[in-house]
Amino acid sequence: MKRIKYTIPLFIFLLQFGFSQTDQPLTPKPVSVYPSIQDFSKALDDIFNDPNFSNSHWGVVIQSLNTGEYFYKRNENKNFMPASNMKLFTSAVGLLDLGPNFQYETSLYLKGKIDDEIVKGDLVIRGSGDPTITARFYNDDPNYVFSSWADSLVELGVEEIRGNIIADDDVFDDVGLGSGWSWDDETYYYSAPVSGVSFNDNCVDVSIMPGETIGSKALITFRPNTRYVTVLNDIATVKDDSVTKLEFYRDRGTNLIHCFGTIRLSEPKYTESISVNNPTQFAAVVFKEILESKGIAVKGYSADIDEFTEALDYTAMTKLFSQLSPKLDQIVNVINKRSNNLYTEQLLKTIGFKHEKVGTTENGIKASEPYLKQMGIDPDNIQIVDGSGLSRMNLITPMQLNNLLRYMYKSKVFKSFYESLPIAGVDGTISRRMKNSRAENNVHAKTGYINSVRSLSGYVTTADGEMLTFVIIANNFLVPLPLAENIQDLVCVLLSNFSRGKK
Repeated sequence: MKRIKYTIPLFIFLLQFGFSQTDQPLTPKPVSVYPSIQDFSKALDDIFNDPNFSNSHWGVVIQSLNTGEYFYKRNENKNFMPASNMKLFTSAVGLLDLGPNFQYETSLYLKGKIDDEIVKGDLVIRGSGDPTITARFYNDDPNYVFSSWADSLVELGVEEIRGNIIADDDVFDDVGLGSGWSWDDETYYYSAPVSGVSFNDNCVDVSIMPGETIGSKALITFRPNTRYVTVLNDIATVKDDSVTKLEFYRDRGTNLIHCFGTIRLSEPKYTESISVNNPTQFAAVVFKEILESKGIAVKGYSADIDEFTEALDYTAMTKLFSQLSPKLDQIVNVINKRSNNLYTEQLLKTIGFKHEKVGTTENGIKASEPYLKQMGIDPDNIQIVDGSGLSRMNLITPMQLNNLLRYMYKSKVFKSFYESLPIAGVDGTISRRMKNSRAENNVHAKTGYINSVRSLSGYVTTADGEMLTFVIIANNFLVPLPLAENIQDLVCVLLSNFSRGKK
């Protein structure tokens, strides 16, 4: 690997503004009065012309929502990889199309009858694409929904099921991963496959603790505790003056998870969420295990609907129980504040299902086009291949993203959209950035990151109370990530301090 040298000016400049590390507090600065926008624009030019980024690309748009005046533009009509700024498109269209109060419904159906404490037939989990059957929404209990259904069956007196546990994910297609997603990421939670039946973020949470003695194997537990995955433990406990280094890998197309490396004797518990293969089958297996743990014998097996050729006729079946998801504005909060890829991809396919009766990424993108046109974005001049921005094949211009932000500001769903964005120094993916500056608790913005891409786009209010939109995207840089973040943060602080000097 080529050794990279970094020039001095950036470090000196950043230190003058009170921050050299992304998570260090910024020193509050006084209000900065500029004689003209042109003078302010020149100050921004000096920042973005830093030689450390001479072989990189900055795409920037800053515009007043009050007057429409542009504070700054740089490569505004050039294509950039947006990374997770792509989520702004998906979440915006989701709120506009489905509405903030939209809820998913996941139901348990009986295909057969209950007779003498025996279910004579199959139980079917009918999915709707709900991504929220997780610990996040149910008091840190990923099994809550399935356990409540099992408890209800016990209350009905059910002691035995003489059929199968089937999970029906046909609301979506069976394409779990997005176009252009890296195979290297497939093991991890941020690349979990999409499914019409989603459970526990389509992951198992693998926890590692040191063994009792040096040289012993680490202790591994996982949640949910299920037979669906097999975990191989090759992690050794080492002395405290050694290094903890943990690695995980799931064999492609299987649920065999390899855990290897070292963990120091005094190290606290570490948890990594690992994606599962076939989340639909995963949900069916875990539900069957929960039923059995409640004392209900299940004579059949757990199955993905794809194992059957006969279509299910729900009009001839009995709906036993249903679970409504949280409202969409809460789901969008997870999408934008936590930058959750799975939720975003599920939402895009949900939009596609509403319009085309088949939940595919392509149908979701097609259904988004009328909204893009309303935003002043030509669908022929933007390349969208997924909802989350994990793919490097997405291409957008900073001006297109700025158009979206301006459109949403005037929309009926702006409150839900705005409140879903991370807040500088407060929460989400910028909770540790821009602290102790005028940008703290002011900037509302979505981050984005994939290798050599860092984006930050949203809203900021100046010292005069003037709200601005801003889009700041860096592509193809080789310097450490915090340097790109520091430039973004510096610009946001300058915008927060900006004043036209008018009384």
